[in-house]
Amino acid sequence: MNKMKGLFILAIVIGAITMAFVSGKTTEKEQNSFMQGNGIEFQSLDYEAAIIKAKTTGKLVFIDSYTEWCGPCKKMAATAFKDENVAKVFNPKFINIKIEMERSVDGPQVAKMFGVRAYPTLLFVNGDGKLVKSIVGYQTPEQLLAIGKSM
Repeated sequence: MNKMKGLFILAIVIGAITMAFVSGKTTEKEQNSFMQGNGIEFQSLDYEAAIIKAKTTGKLVFIDSYTEWCGPCKKMAATAFKDENVAKVFNPKFINIKIEMERSVDGPQVAKMFGVRAYPTLLFVNGDGKLVKSIVGYQTPEQLLAIGKSM
């Protein structure tokens, strides 16, 4: 009986691990690597480094504020952020970064600084760290393109 109980517990543990693995959660590193070379090129910079780079280049920082559990965030990563027309505007015009707002080192601080309470929230920040524009919610490629051109 003890052997059966042990096998049953092992089966439950393996099942739980398998479910966690296939649940579709992505880490910040996976989100960043997903975007490289296809669509918007998100740079591997923390918030402070992005602000410094913005100051020296005269560009705005575009911040994709997301959480790993956010469905609309994942949809934007797979659609609007991969759109080549969007990339043609965003890549030369902005310092593009992604910040996972709950688990990354900068996330909670940046969320508090800019009042981020819903996801996705798209932030445009200048080289002085001042918020230029904040947009809450899923954006289609066409909407994102219009936003990028207007900045």
